Amino acid sequence: MFNVGKIKIDKAVLLAPMEDVTDLSFRLVCKELGADVVYTEFVNSEGLVRGSEKTHKKLKIHDDERPVGIQIYGGNPVSMIEAAKIAEDENPDIIDINAGCWVKNVVGCGAGSALLKDPDFMQRLIKGVVDAVKIPVTVKTRIGWDENSIQIIDIAKRLEDIGVAALTVHCRTRKMGHRGESDWSWIPRIKESVSIPVVLNGGVFTAEDAKRAFDETNADAVMIARGAIGNPWIFLEAKELLTNGKISTIIDDELKINSCLKHLRLAIEIKGERRAVIEHRKFYSDYLKGMHHASKIRIELMQYYNYDSVEKCLLGYLEKLKSFSISGSELKTN
Repeated sequence: MFNVGKIKIDKAVLLAPMEDVTDLSFRLVCKELGADVVYTEFVNSEGLVRGSEKTHKKLKIHDDERPVGIQIYGGNPVSMIEAAKIAEDENPDIIDINAGCWVKNVVGCGAGSALLKDPDFMQRLIKGVVDAVKIPVTVKTRIGWDENSIQIIDIAKRLEDIGVAALTVHCRTRKMGHRGESDWSWIPRIKESVSIPVVLNGGVFTAEDAKRAFDETNADAVMIARGAIGNPWIFLEAKELLTNGKISTIIDDELKINSCLKHLRLAIEIKGERRAVIEHRKFYSDYLKGMHHASKIRIELMQYYNYDSVEKCLLGYLEKLKSFSISGSELKTN
């Protein structure tokens, strides 16, 4: 049971915080398709403290996406405490601390998974945040810095002791990044050592993966990251499989293209047309994956700067797919 503050959801399926992916428009799409809890992109504490307008915009949330968490990161306890207070003013349901990001520019400033190198410091920093705000604080981390320093059991106990409300564990080390297999065997061991909810992250790319994660580990929730990029229907499929034992919705080309366009329309409402259309280009590869001659359409879409042109291109492409009775699952040419 994902029991955090006022949130109580059995077999919860969560959308992970992802830089340049989980903005408000994408979160709203995933929420409508069944994501139980969504999280913002991870937000730089130093940028918030300095008053960066670009950074602060990442905090903006909408009631339609609740329950929603704001994730912050940083390596300076003073800045993290102040950033948490700023985030709390936006009235999220959860404040999450990023202690798992593996990329160099985050680790280089002592944030993300760099915190795993010094559990004492990590504990002090997070306790400062927990004590500074009134809403639940959760943590997302990895099993260790590398294969020789896996201390996740000790860290989980430390975090529970200082009042952390739930722990999400990406079941790889920092050294692994996204390489190799996620070691889900750590989740049952962590659950045996603490009483707070433990969330499994890493290696969940299909609804079947989500069900297997619950079945094999008894996790309190499953968090999906890269598996949701260009595939927000993974939440719909996972909820159907977990609830009914089967997936009944057919994710066909029409649904994919219409979802892609809806995602873009939401982004335009939030960001403005030109910026939204340009930033949406990174999603086409995944939304159109497996469709006949999709590579040619992706190239064409890169030249557009307005919604009408994108819509005309994609709906025209959809009509061609229908006329030739070509299913993305039947013919993959890319």
